[in-house]
Amino acid sequence: MGIFLALASFMIFILSFVYKATFVHKYDHHLVSDHYYKDELNYQKELDKLNRANNLKENVVIEHKESGLVINFPAEFNAEDIKGTIYFQRPSNYKLDFQTPINLTNNEYLISDDKLVEGIWNVKIDWHVGDKTFLLKQKISY
Repeated sequence: MGIFLALASFMIFILSFVYKATFVHKYDHHLVSDHYYKDELNYQKELDKLNRANNLKENVVIEHKESGLVINFPAEFNAEDIKGTIYFQRPSNYKLDFQTPINLTNNEYLISDDKLVEGIWNVKIDWHVGDKTFLLKQKISY
């Protein structure tokens, strides 16, 4: 009788994990990108952009200040010529992910506190000046 109770308890224990992993949204398991294979094909282009950005005299700098998150672009470029997109990805909750276009009047871009919640964020800044493209990928704790 004891062996039967032990086996039944173990089976219920395992089935509860299967149920949680399958049906409870708190334990949602999905790929980071819906277009995973397409993204992999563009990986070499990303590496080229990352290397180009790292070879600049001054790369993009992300700072947390009282007003929010300040992104400083290199002073060697005219602010009006810098275009691109800033992507914010929250690894723990994809519903908080957002992107914003880069439109500058000076070399600083401010992301206000109301758009970001505390925690870990993956920041990807894909920007260009003329035909030169650059990329910064950084994990920040906000």
